[in-house]
Amino acid sequence: MKIYAPKYYNYFKCSAQNCKNSCCINWEIDIDSNTLHKYESLSHPYSETISKSIDYSDSPHFVLTSNNRCPHLNSKGLCDIIINCGEEYICDICREHPRFYNYTNRGKEIGLGMCCEEACKLIINSDCFDQMIEIGSNNEPLTKSEFNAIDKRKTVFKMLKDNTVQIDGKVEMMYDYFDVFLYRYNFAKIMPTLEYLVEDHKELLLKAKRLVWNRSFSDELSRILAYYVYRHCSEASDYDEFFVSLSFAIFCTGLISALSKEYDLYEIARIVSEEIEYSQENTDKIKALFSK
Repeated sequence: MKIYAPKYYNYFKCSAQNCKNSCCINWEIDIDSNTLHKYESLSHPYSETISKSIDYSDSPHFVLTSNNRCPHLNSKGLCDIIINCGEEYICDICREHPRFYNYTNRGKEIGLGMCCEEACKLIINSDCFDQMIEIGSNNEPLTKSEFNAIDKRKTVFKMLKDNTVQIDGKVEMMYDYFDVFLYRYNFAKIMPTLEYLVEDHKELLLKAKRLVWNRSFSDELSRILAYYVYRHCSEASDYDEFFVSLSFAIFCTGLISALSKEYDLYEIARIVSEEIEYSQENTDKIKALFSK
């Protein structure tokens, strides 16, 4: 199976200690079985510190500190496991973040999640979202669906690449072509019912009462919408699933757009990604609105 990624993928680099919103803070870090076995077999002075930091109840994970930091994130913003034992001893989730994977009719696709501030900047500033590059292959068998979500995605990308049309016009084109119409939904009612990772984010997101398209960021919002389509629509197995995922993509982008009139676009985009699409519960709850 061939492996693809957006053209901008190879430009991504973790900012490590320079990151203002570390993925080692506020997130519960699960430990995969292979890495857990490595920790249990590790002969190193730091191995006792690792062992004491693990909670084995439910799925093994690191116990966060009182200020919600990974116990191995030091005061300089660096990982003590890497420093003491090497990068091969970090968990799969730490190694892979913020990457995600989709299986499509042409192969495996890799992307970068916008909850990461570096990935967010890269996505919003890259106009090559419709250009895919082959970055490798593996021995996994390719299973094709009768419904080709990639073709539908190309249609959306073509609309988003039309620089003669502003973001609100592009969304209207999608409404007409795919029979999507989000204005019929009352989002003010759904937002308070979501689960929030950070309480201040809840207060912020509740300020968006309706979808408003900010033409001042037309190009940036087009790239953000392209990201959501790439991540959430590409694996659709039928038209209904594609419709729901496209509606979700437009919803998240519209929420970012509405708040971008008063707040920093990049930070709002990161927060919406972190609080909504990185919560399966929140994603499912919003997508349920659009299920026919």
